[in-house]
Parts: sequence; C-alpha cells; structure tokens
Amino acid sequence: MRYLFIFTVLVSQFSGCLFAQPQLSTKSNRAIKLYQEALAKANLRDFDKAIILTKEAIDIDENFVEAYFLLGEVYTDNKQEKNAIDMFRKGIKLNPELFPPVYSNLANLEFNNGEYDIALEHISKYLTYNTITPQSKTAAQTLFESCKFAQTAIKNPVPFNPKSLGININSKNDEYWPSLTADEQTLVVTKLLPINPNNTEIYRNRQEDFYISSFENGKWTTAVPVGPPLNTQGNEGAQSISADGKIMIFTGCNRQDGVGRCDLYFSRIIDGKWSVPQNMGKPINTVAKETQPSISADGTALYFASDRPGGKGLLDIWKSTLNIDGTWGEPVNLGDSINTPFDEQSPFIHPDNQTLYFSSKGWPGLGAFDLYVSRKTNDTIWTTPKNLGYPINTNFSEEGLIVNARGNTAYYSTNRFAEGGRDIYTFELYNAIRPTTVSYMKGKTFDAETNKPLLARFELIDLASAKTIMDATSDETGEFLICIPSGKDYALNVSRKNYLFYSDNFTMMHGDYTKPFEKDVPLKPIKVGEKVVMRNIFYDIDSYALRLESQVELGRLIKLLKDNVLLKIEISGHTDKTGRPDYNRKLSENRAKTVAEYLVKNGIDTSRITSKGYGETQPIATNDTDDGRVQNRRTEFMVVAK
Repeated sequence: MRYLFIFTVLVSQFSGCLFAQPQLSTKSNRAIKLYQEALAKANLRDFDKAIILTKEAIDIDENFVEAYFLLGEVYTDNKQEKNAIDMFRKGIKLNPELFPPVYSNLANLEFNNGEYDIALEHISKYLTYNTITPQSKTAAQTLFESCKFAQTAIKNPVPFNPKSLGININSKNDEYWPSLTADEQTLVVTKLLPINPNNTEIYRNRQEDFYISSFENGKWTTAVPVGPPLNTQGNEGAQSISADGKIMIFTGCNRQDGVGRCDLYFSRIIDGKWSVPQNMGKPINTVAKETQPSISADGTALYFASDRPGGKGLLDIWKSTLNIDGTWGEPVNLGDSINTPFDEQSPFIHPDNQTLYFSSKGWPGLGAFDLYVSRKTNDTIWTTPKNLGYPINTNFSEEGLIVNARGNTAYYSTNRFAEGGRDIYTFELYNAIRPTTVSYMKGKTFDAETNKPLLARFELIDLASAKTIMDATSDETGEFLICIPSGKDYALNVSRKNYLFYSDNFTMMHGDYTKPFEKDVPLKPIKVGEKVVMRNIFYDIDSYALRLESQVELGRLIKLLKDNVLLKIEISGHTDKTGRPDYNRKLSENRAKTVAEYLVKNGIDTSRITSKGYGETQPIATNDTDDGRVQNRRTEFMVVAK
C-alpha cells in the first residue's frame, strides 16, 4: 500500500481534497492517466508494467516530478537500487520541497550502496523537516549516526584478509550459517539447493539442507549432506552445533508441529546417529518467530533471535537458561545493552561464555546489517557493542559470524567476493575484537575396574571465585569435551552416583593454551579400601591452614558423604621427601586433621571421619623432580566402611 500512500499525500498536498482530481506537476491528462495506471500496477506488484507506464508518462512530460518519485519507489522494490537513486535525484532536482520523505528513501539507498557522504547530506536535509513522525525521526537519526560512523571507519580500516574455505565447502549454490565444534574438527553449514534444477523461479524452487565436513590432514573434507532425519524436503537452517558436536539446535519454519512461524528444534547423536528432531516447545517457541540459535559451550544457555512480544524492537536477541531439571527457563530479553528498536539477529556466544557476536541494523554501521561484539559484565549487562570495523563490515549485509574456541579465527558467509551466491570465508580476528582464548579437554570416562564407558557429570570451577564455569556430561560412550577459558586456575570435578569423584586442577593463567588437554578419567566404585587423591586441597608452604580455594573440593567431599550416609572415610596427609621425616609426619598429621575438622564443622558426624599423617612414607611419584614432589604432597581420602 506504499504507492497508494504516496499518491494520497500528493493528492492532499496539491488539491486539499482526497477525492478530487490531483493537481500534479504535469498538465498532460495523458501523462496523469499513465501515472495512475502505473500506481495501480505497482500496488499489484506488477513492477515491470509499472516501470513501462511511468517511463511513458515521463516521456510525455520530462518535468513530471511525481512520476520520477514513483519510478524510484518501483525500482527500489524491484531491487534496482542504482536506477532508483537516479530517479529520486532527478525528482529532487526538479522540485526539492515537494515530498520530504524522498530524502529519507534516497539516503537509505545511497547508504546501502556505500555513498556515505551524499547519504549524510540527504538524511540531514530530511531531519530539518518538523512534520516527520517520531518513528521516522528515530530511523533517520540512526542513519545519520551510521553515515558519520562509516566515514570515520573507512578512514581507519582494520586488518582483514578473508580466505574462502574452498571447493570442498563452497559450491555454485549458496552456503551460509557455519557452525563449528570446539576442537575445530567438524563444520556444519546450511546449503540452499534447487528443488528442480530446471525451474528458474529461484524463490519458489529452493530448500535448505545441512552439510557436514571434517578437518583431516590439514584441510576440510568434501561437505556431504547430514541426511535424514535432520535433512527433509522442507527448510532447515541457521543451526548451532554444540561444542562437543553431539547436539544440533536449528530453525524450522512452517512445519506441521510448529508453534509459530519459525521454531527452534533440537537433535542429538545417539548411538552414532542423529535423533529425530523435536520442537523445543514452550517457553522457547511462541506464535511469533524464533530463529538463529546459539548454544553455549557448557550447554546451559541458549541465545536466539525472535520478534516475540516484550522486545525492544523488531527482531531482538533473547536468552534462555537450562534449569536443574533439564527444562529451559523463560527467555529473557538481553535489553538495551544489545537490542535496539531495529533488527538484531544471528547471535553467537563464544565458548568463553562472555563474548557475544551478533548482527544489527540499529547500532552505527556501514550497511543494512553489520557485525558487532559485546562482552558480558554481569548476568544482565553487556558492554556497548563494538562495530567490527571496515572492511569487515561494508555496505553489504554482514551476518552469521562465528569464532573458533581459540579466539583467533572467524567464519562467516558473504557474496562480496564470489559471483553467483554466498560462500563461507574465514579470517583472522585482530586483537581488539578477540574473545578470551578457550582451550578444551577431551577424553573418555570409564569404570576403573571394568573399563566400561560411563555417563558422568563434569564441573569446571574457578578456584578463586568458586564459581562453576562449565557444567556438562559425557555421553553414553563416555566421551566428553569441555571448554576451558584462559586466565584462571581451575578445579575439575567428575562425578557419578555410586562412584567416588575424580578431581584434578590446572592453570590457564600464563602461557599458550591453544593446545587441547587429552585426558581419560577413571571413576572408582565406592568400595572399602578405594582411595581418591584430592588435588584441589591447598595449604601454604610449611602450613596446615587450609587456603580458601580448598573449599570447592571440600564441598564435593561433603556432598559425597551426605549422599552416602553409611560411608566412613580416613583423611590422610602426605608430603614429599624434602625436610626431616619427623617434621613431615607432623605436618601431614596436622593437614589431615584440619580437613577432618572442616568436615565436622560442616555437618559430617565425627564418627565417620578419621585422620592420619603418613609424611613421606607413601610416595606416588619420584622425589627427584619438581613435578614428582608436587604429586607426593597431597591429601587423600580412603573408604573404610560403606
């Protein structure tokens, strides 16, 4: 109805009566008739005929201003932006004050085509009119800021050297929405395919499928269809694969089991095969549109775009948190820190769980959609989004960016560098827009006696704050992959019902942690005589006072004892061979006693706890190296009754 609106404005402006014959800028009845016929065709979206009729009207009267404006609108809707710009400029030259909204339309087109200087001039002109609506003024001010930003950004380009992923990933079809596992061994993309290769009606003759590739011998293998049940005859796309590659969450639209226009679905690998996708249901999905999910590396947070009620604008970015019972909580809008009155979409939460990349039309930028990065300051507040800069962002639409766990490489799709469609490209991130480096630990957990694979819980805890950074589980095969952000000291706790927990600690404070940790975790059944080394019990040198960081491990031991009320244990202290034997024995006794007292103070009956110091008499490693001595300085517990 836009064309009818334009016509009505012109009628009222020139005649003062909506039902009167408009007093247009031409005196030719034939030109007016052609103009009216063109309006009718335009409202029916018969653009080709509307263009022909409007051109005929202009041929009759080359000063017919309204015809130029109408032709500019039709060209805009027919994706002929350069022609639209030309028509709008000609109309303005004939009568600069006839129709103020043309300055906004023209500025948007010029901005989209990278003509930032002239776009700034025209949007500035539009803002001088006091008759524009508040909504239009907000949009115009946003465009004004973007033009100013674009001018500065182009003068200060950022490092950018994009490289195609090559013919094994990219093809003559469109490839987009890349998703990557934390170990960078599996890549999934959405591919747009023709349903009938002989049908030239592109928009009616296409469907989306998932394709998957593995990184082998330094390159990506040829991407192949994921196949059923994920791929169907309909559209499935905008996927997010979990850090361990075991879960896929994706968008499906207009499906029989849909809650709204577009819903989020999930599938997981079971016995080596993808399960039948299930609609995630409420509260994730609504009658509105939910799309473009991003699952956090620990699987406890889901970010997605939606135009559901309660948002800040059109498409907003929302977050849902996984409840303890395995259900998803009510989604929360990310608020003014991220969302604007315009579109925000394609969120990607990095495995560091702190850095969010997304696309927006509402923050100052260089195109329709630009890429931004923001960092979490607390559970509800994010830093002001930073535009990734020019030439990463341009007058094209940039969206769908992901970043590897190491934080140095981005992947995204664009049609800027290839003819015929979108391809997947990769580029190195410059330092200011990098997330925290994340390494990962992968391996298997199994029964220490039978070697049978075990499904177990993995908790990664920041020792300084006692905050759980990652909370994940291994799968039925015992395989696990957990992400580990750099910059902290961590405790690792692995647990399963009827088994003693496993503990470990490691630092990510200094050095290069881009290489992964490989570790298999044996879990011991709860049996008399079994021992557990508590690697996260800490003391100062020559002291038996517990350091604050020890509370994490002690809390796990308290839980084990409370979950198994008949369990009785001995706490044992051990030292290396440095120092006198009698001193070492006394120090180890005091350390063991301190742990026992802590347990009693926190609700464990004293009858269930004994303590003993063994000094240097029970080494588990050599005393000739620093690493060996560290292993020998330890606190253990042993099951004495159950």
